Amino acid sequence: MRKTQKQEIETLLGQMEEAHEQIKEYIEQGSIPPAMELLEDCQTGGVTVGTLIESTEGEGHPAVVLLEDYCELVYQIYQKLEEDYKEVNKNKVYKQLRQKLIKVANSVKNDIPTRIEAVFLPYKASMWDSLESVWMAADADPNCDAYVIPIPYYDKNPDGSFREMHYEGDLYPENVPITKYDAFDFEQHRPDMIYTHNPYDDSNFVTSVHPFFYSDNLKKFTDCLVYIPYYATAGGMSEGQALCPAYLNVDYIVIQAEKYREYYDERIPDSKFLPLGSPKFDSVIHKCQNPPKPPKEWGLSDKQLEELKHKKVYFFNTSIGGMLGNTEAFLKKMQYVFDVFKGRDDVCLLWRPHPLMESTFDSMRKEYKPQYEALKREFIEEHLGIYDNSPDIESTIALSDAYIGDTATSVTALFGVVGKPLFTLNHNIQTLPEKDDWRGERINIQFNSWGDDRYQLTRNNQLWLSENNDYHYKFYMDLGTGYFGGGYYVGTVELKDKIYVFPSNAQHLLIIKNKKIRKVEFPKYKLQGAAFCSYWYNEKYIYLFPFQYPMLIRFNIETEELSYIENIKPFYIRRTAQGEWQIGAIGLYENELIFASPEEDQFLFMDIDTLKTRTLRSNCAYSLGTQGLCMDGDELWIIPMKGSVIVCWNPKTGETRTYSGVPDTFKALKWPYEYECDEHLFGGVSFFRKEEDDTTEKEKIIISPNWGNMFLTLDRETGKMEEWKLPMGSANRGRNGYFLTGSIGGFVITWPQMGKPNCRVWYAPERKLYDFNVFTKEYKEVEIEFDYHDLIEHEPGFMEESEWMQYSLSENAFNSLKDFLDGHITGNQYDREKQLKAFSKINANTDGTCGKNVYAFIKEKVYQKKN
Repeated sequence: MRKTQKQEIETLLGQMEEAHEQIKEYIEQGSIPPAMELLEDCQTGGVTVGTLIESTEGEGHPAVVLLEDYCELVYQIYQKLEEDYKEVNKNKVYKQLRQKLIKVANSVKNDIPTRIEAVFLPYKASMWDSLESVWMAADADPNCDAYVIPIPYYDKNPDGSFREMHYEGDLYPENVPITKYDAFDFEQHRPDMIYTHNPYDDSNFVTSVHPFFYSDNLKKFTDCLVYIPYYATAGGMSEGQALCPAYLNVDYIVIQAEKYREYYDERIPDSKFLPLGSPKFDSVIHKCQNPPKPPKEWGLSDKQLEELKHKKVYFFNTSIGGMLGNTEAFLKKMQYVFDVFKGRDDVCLLWRPHPLMESTFDSMRKEYKPQYEALKREFIEEHLGIYDNSPDIESTIALSDAYIGDTATSVTALFGVVGKPLFTLNHNIQTLPEKDDWRGERINIQFNSWGDDRYQLTRNNQLWLSENNDYHYKFYMDLGTGYFGGGYYVGTVELKDKIYVFPSNAQHLLIIKNKKIRKVEFPKYKLQGAAFCSYWYNEKYIYLFPFQYPMLIRFNIETEELSYIENIKPFYIRRTAQGEWQIGAIGLYENELIFASPEEDQFLFMDIDTLKTRTLRSNCAYSLGTQGLCMDGDELWIIPMKGSVIVCWNPKTGETRTYSGVPDTFKALKWPYEYECDEHLFGGVSFFRKEEDDTTEKEKIIISPNWGNMFLTLDRETGKMEEWKLPMGSANRGRNGYFLTGSIGGFVITWPQMGKPNCRVWYAPERKLYDFNVFTKEYKEVEIEFDYHDLIEHEPGFMEESEWMQYSLSENAFNSLKDFLDGHITGNQYDREKQLKAFSKINANTDGTCGKNVYAFIKEKVYQKKN
């Protein structure tokens, strides 16, 4: 019997009990007709309850027998009242009726099992795995009626209006009974629990379920609405998942592990979260233990199926996030992957695009859709591999041997928890590596303002040393993170016989002496993005400039005292309406640090010693957001966030001058998306002066590009800007994806070189450094070398990447896609046990019983509410 039916019976019995009280009073008062009417009502109530019980529990149920006895008693009392009410004892009647009804109520409570009703509302069949194991537990419960009701969804036009409707009720496994969404009356059924895996309601730009199934409406029909994420994650969570509309309406949110609570908005009550694992993991664990037959959607002949048994199958995952990030690079990467697999008989490429890939192209990247469709045709028509559009991703994973694809996708977690190798792709790499391509990845010098470039951080959290400060580096030490990536640190310097390593994603400062590491910990915050964006230091202090960390930090080098300064970050860190973060300029003016707003004409000056602040404006109409600040004497040159007007401002006098008029051939491409823009045009303004008196040109002002395509000279008096060519080259993109850059490069000027003719030039596309005279344009390369033997010896190979991405191998110049297919791995070789151990951190349930546990918990809560 349904809980609602049982509650209906209990309500009727309660009303009959109240009638007994009233009958007693009427008899006492001698009001016999109303007493007899109530006895008739009790008789009717007893018949109603009996009929309802028989309809669900069958004839002859103990409760029905007891109800028959009750009704017989009611009839006898009625007869006595009709014959001679004065002979009727009111207390005896009340006691008899009450005793009979108590027996009925106890039988209803103890002899009638309560059936509950669970409804599951998937919308895409390919996402059914996020609900499946919970449904299996409900379906196996003899006291539960479980309904799977696939719901319709719509593609969206760019303006948000609905386009084509989709219904995938015919794509579910044969063992899943489907109920049509328009054949189920939610008002009548009022399910005890409803499970959904769509958190967006009307806020998804690409698709929308039918509005009837938005969470606020579903909550009207149930006392227990449960959201289970349609994805699983290998580490962190995207910021967009922190607060979705459904979270406000659901009663519970199932999360993979306790640590994921911190990724959700703090305003969501902790009591909503159930850290019980993910049903997606249940599904893939069970299916990998018992791999199914290849699905009919693959269209393989018996011969092809036999051939497949002798090949390694590589699951190629193309994700929505990867496509939206840099669509052009994404498409070129697809072509590269296809080309690497072409002609190989020992491997099979299984390509599974995200189920919403084509809808997202239509909605958000329509201009690239033809290229994508051409690649899809090439793959299918040239039989380059298996095109997998089957609804069950876990079965596909069970039939695959390894993963290749994007990092930020839930599919990596599914491969991770079952111990199948992960090779994560870099979309910018679109060619096999050549001899020196490693230089593009490893040579990215963090230049020191005083010219001390002895210590360098590499992106795999290692410290390298050039003992003679001649840019010939050897491995010095590992920084002990246990990870090969993650962007934990941003720079390093040696001060007073100690090496300081400055944090980026880390929330601590490293101090190294004699290769022994000591951490200076900061208060921990769960952040979506890097904690710090840059740093500054002098002989007394180290300043760490926050990006997502809430406070500016000052570290006293002598005493190691930490000062946390609030209300600085909001001044120079802003988020645009499009969701992009902007970082305003940070500069130095005499003994003050300057923080510039990225959106308006405001500058916060802070005294380095006293921390006193003052706010100034340049009062120039063209100063509307500052990307960079360059100091020349008392003047600050303001590099704009947008536009091509550079402002020269003297904060002491308030005087301003503006310079504009870039050549017609000057343009900028937004990095890394490669479309023309008016943002981040310039990188800086540099001033060079001659000491000799025998020349007419004593000063040269050169504007370095950021996203712009050329250097410019500026005449201080006339304001004229002209192109100025570097003699070593003028490219602003590297020769391939290993030499990744969005800029030509710029001047490397130390404090002692300020204003002098000689400096150095960093030419980013080739990762080369030059000694350079600005006036004569004479230059000489400064050789940069990293000991190749050390590079190979300390290449990570298979390892945990970061706390946001577990055990994997990352594509680079030392480990190409071809190397992975050939089994030629540089660094740590694959270790399945290490992978399983690493991924256990992100899964609260490693034995595949999340679904059972979720259902058991929700069922218990339903019973508690009932009682």
